[in-house]
Amino acid sequence: MTGQKVIVIGAGPVGALAALYAANRGDNVEVYELRADLRDPSTTPLNFTKSINLALSERGINSMRHARCEGLLDAVLSQTIAMHGRMIHGQRTNGKLYEESQPYDAQGRYIRAVDRAGLNKRLLDHLEQMPNVTLYFNHKLTGADFNKNVAWFEQRKQARTDHAQNPTEDTSMKAEPERPKEISVEFDLLIGADGAHSASRYHMMKFARLTYQQEYIDTLWCEFHIEPRAADGSFAVSPNHLHIWPGGSFMFIAIPSLDKSFTCTLFAPESYFASLSTATSDDLVSSFSKNFPGVCPELITPRELKRQFAENPHLPLISIKCTPYHYKSTVVILGDAAHAMVPFYGQGMNAGLEDVRVLFDILDAHDVYNDSPNLATTIKERREGALNAYTLQRTPDAAAINDLALRNYEEMRSGVKSPVYRMRKWVEETINVFLPSLGWRTQYTRVSFENQRYSEVEMAVARQGRVIIAAVSLGCFGITGLTALRLLRRGNLGR
Repeated sequence: MTGQKVIVIGAGPVGALAALYAANRGDNVEVYELRADLRDPSTTPLNFTKSINLALSERGINSMRHARCEGLLDAVLSQTIAMHGRMIHGQRTNGKLYEESQPYDAQGRYIRAVDRAGLNKRLLDHLEQMPNVTLYFNHKLTGADFNKNVAWFEQRKQARTDHAQNPTEDTSMKAEPERPKEISVEFDLLIGADGAHSASRYHMMKFARLTYQQEYIDTLWCEFHIEPRAADGSFAVSPNHLHIWPGGSFMFIAIPSLDKSFTCTLFAPESYFASLSTATSDDLVSSFSKNFPGVCPELITPRELKRQFAENPHLPLISIKCTPYHYKSTVVILGDAAHAMVPFYGQGMNAGLEDVRVLFDILDAHDVYNDSPNLATTIKERREGALNAYTLQRTPDAAAINDLALRNYEEMRSGVKSPVYRMRKWVEETINVFLPSLGWRTQYTRVSFENQRYSEVEMAVARQGRVIIAAVSLGCFGITGLTALRLLRRGNLGR
């Protein structure tokens, strides 16, 4: 064992899993989190809402499977709900409401709804049991020198209860009686897993020649809540689906929770939110009745709909791409700190967890954890080579899933009702079932139920698309040719 000093910035799911991977390889690990203990119910969640459900799929599951933590994966999966497909909601021309189930996978595989806070708690609980791990909450990263391997933190007596994207706390009259104490921490490797507004990335940019792209898409989101049925406390709609009310330029979704409620999200252009914010509250109910039939009053009462829309924040969606993900042998960024993406593929957390597995696979492959005295290079040189290899491999994959997530918004809000979408899905799934040797799978299957690199998924699906277009074109050409031949024969017979 090398006994490297590794500090992890951010105690969310990605940071906690990275700390587990490092600790299980013998590193001395310290985790620094800006906020208070995330297991404390009074700690404000990073998404500014009381609860959030995420989609856990194969990439995230596989990453926890390889964490070398006995019982972790079973504990996590026991607190999830299987979602076998999308349930598309709509209204027919005669006014009748309908539901249409669209299974995710031809082989019956499914994704899982998981509570972010519950997942985070289990990861932190496992970390806390390890003798070579120390957790530090209410610590803000204020600076770092990645040439001298030292970082500086402010020790805060109380954590903020808001966030830069949603500043609701007035700190002008709440200044602490004295400046927070600053400490310096030396390290061999700093792992930055502190989210889209990453302090780790900010300080790394002072050393690395980092190319950075940030985009806010023209869509805001607002959370809603569907309570269990009042009569018997059961789920109000099917618990084994991700429910979608597609609205063309916007959509409403619902994900099941263990308490038999649903966490819901409205995604819509900023202009839509602006128009409803200045309109009467009854206009909100009318808009939902028109665009999301069956939600209000069937699942959410008009009073609750108005209250939740008024009280819950309307938040932006950010997409971030950057490269490189490291500087020399001393720092690497993972998860949203490296590649924040919009949530429409349910891959943000899964990609972040996969970052951890890929990173440590590469560290292992470069003998970073090999203590043999016969190696020709130093551990620092091997670690630098590993981090460089990580950037080279992971950058195109992160860019690919970032783009796929943006494109999937179009599919979810309108494409799921398109005959062209349904036909392609049917063709690909039929070939997968009856001719599996051809290796054909839908894009969703490749992304959510396999561990194929995202960049390879994008290329494979593009190839399948070209084959389908060629087959359709050939078919149309053949039909046209047969029709012309028949017409020509009729013409000759009529002479």
